[in-house]
Amino acid sequence: MFQSDLLQDKRILITGGGTGLGKAMGRRCLELGAKLIICGRRAEVLAETQAEFDEAYPGRTTALPCDLRDAAAVEAMVGSAWAEAPVDALVNNAAGNFLAKTETLSPRALDAVLSIVLHGTAYVTLACGKRWLADQHPGNVLSIVTTYAWTGSPYVVPSAMAKAGVLAMTRSLAVEWGRRGIRLNAIAPGPFPTKGAWDRLVPNAALDSIWKNKIPLGRVGEHIELANLAAYLLAEQSGYINGEVVTIDGGEWLKGAGQFSLMEAMSDEDWDAMRARKD
Repeated sequence: MFQSDLLQDKRILITGGGTGLGKAMGRRCLELGAKLIICGRRAEVLAETQAEFDEAYPGRTTALPCDLRDAAAVEAMVGSAWAEAPVDALVNNAAGNFLAKTETLSPRALDAVLSIVLHGTAYVTLACGKRWLADQHPGNVLSIVTTYAWTGSPYVVPSAMAKAGVLAMTRSLAVEWGRRGIRLNAIAPGPFPTKGAWDRLVPNAALDSIWKNKIPLGRVGEHIELANLAAYLLAEQSGYINGEVVTIDGGEWLKGAGQFSLMEAMSDEDWDAMRARKD
């Protein structure tokens, strides 16, 4: 759906770029001409993804292992990413999440999510932003949040807290840094199944069926659909979009917010009986 050189020679850093949605977005960026830097905690996973990408796009992917919870490690990683040339765009994709009754969470469990999703995202954004500002180099930050960043959600409270913070950061810095050539936007995906994460969040077939029934389009998202949206927001052609969060969830959160969405359970006979009812 895009011209083949849409992101030609753009240097794009993707956190959590070795698996799942980060990998899908990275592959799409390469297809559109970008040069890719992927980071994550597991060096072996990054190496496998780099090798896979290098088969199709030789020499255009760099892997930099990094624990985003460590601010000093993030600074070193971003410094390495800048060693060859300035990075042009950052995709904040790394995340962590799990289902739990909130009253059962320990401080360590809370920190396990907040340290990656909120603190890690802020560390990378600031490390890139400071360099862009110092060099007067245009920058583009795209963060992956979620629809419950603004609605909240039970059973994933640490994630909701963290994603809400990332969204607030996005909107705040879009105003503060926009006049200096840096724009920030976010994508709020609905369910896009990834290996591992989907099994943790949807642990049985019954829940999987209930989840799909929540979505007006009646299906989960395909990775290429999110990757194409990310590519557009990373491209110069979307240069007037700043401080926005784009939802891509098949209408899921709107259905949940609509007070009378439950009426879809009514049969034609129920509707006929309601119309025939007299005061």
